[in-house]
Amino acid sequence: MNVHLTRTGALLTGALLLAAAAPTAYATLAEADDSVPERGAPYVETQLFFGTERHGGGPDVTDRQFMAFVDKEVTPGFPDGLTVQSGRGRWRDVSGRIETERSYELILLYPAGQGSASDRRIEEIRRAYEKTFGQESVGRVDDRARADF
Repeated sequence: MNVHLTRTGALLTGALLLAAAAPTAYATLAEADDSVPERGAPYVETQLFFGTERHGGGPDVTDRQFMAFVDKEVTPGFPDGLTVQSGRGRWRDVSGRIETERSYELILLYPAGQGSASDRRIEEIRRAYEKTFGQESVGRVDDRARADF
């Protein structure tokens, strides 16, 4: 019994030492990152998440339909480039039910100075997809980035 307590005590002491040293380790990593030159210009990265199951039934959105939507609704507003990835998404719908569906992630990068105009176009894309394919919503995540091409 004493051996078990000693091992537990040693494990707890080791964990506390690691936890106490962690801020120092993270600070060292942050300092090392400061020595790396910043690359690229300020950009905004927007990720949009498109489901493929139609709210209220109906056939799922096909790859061909989605890519035609991208060609018509997205590319003209973001002709410098974009990325489309296939995925499997889960989310809770308005009725509280967990939905699992095939999905797409669209990644857009645009200069930070074009934020207002890009935001307006992105919101138009979201509404167009919801209306065209009977979706409750299109998810959106925005983040600051630095990009160099």
